[in-house]
Amino acid sequence: MKAMIVCVSVSHGNTKKVADVMAHVLEAPVVTPEQVDLAELSACDLVGFGSGIFSMAFHPRLREFIRSLPEEQRGKAFVFATGGLPETPLRPYTRPLLRLLEQKGFEAADAFSCRALDTWLPFKPIGGIRKQRPNADDLAAARTFAEDLRARVHTTSRPA
Repeated sequence: MKAMIVCVSVSHGNTKKVADVMAHVLEAPVVTPEQVDLAELSACDLVGFGSGIFSMAFHPRLREFIRSLPEEQRGKAFVFATGGLPETPLRPYTRPLLRLLEQKGFEAADAFSCRALDTWLPFKPIGGIRKQRPNADDLAAARTFAEDLRARVHTTSRPA
C-alpha cells in the first residue's frame, strides 16, 4: 500500500503531531500542499488531508490545494483535523472536504479529529483552551484510526 499525508500545521504544531503518528503507522511521508508531487499523489492507494480548524473550516491552503487538483480516478482519502471545539451538526467541516475530495476522484474513506490547543481571538486573553492537547490519549486514538485505515485499505489496494 502506498500512502501520503498532506498536512497544514501552522499555529502550534498540533496537527503535525497527529500527522506524524498516522504517518508512522501508514509508512507515509508527511508533506505540505506545496511539496506534493502530483504523479506520486495519483499513485497512492491512500492519502490523508489534514489541518487545524479555523472558523469551523480546514485551513485555506489545504482547501485551495484540493480545489486545484485535476479530476481523475484516485485511491482512497481521509481527512483529519485538530481544533479547540468539536465539529457541530449545524456547521460540519469534515463532510464538505470529503465531498470535495470525491469530486476530485478520491473515494472518501473516513475522518478523524481531536481537540488541541486553540488560541483563537476569544480564547487568547486566557492563554487559549485545550492547553494540554493533543495528549497521549489523542495520539493513541490517531494511531488506532490509522491502523484501522491501513487494514481496510490494504485489503482493497489497487494492483501495482
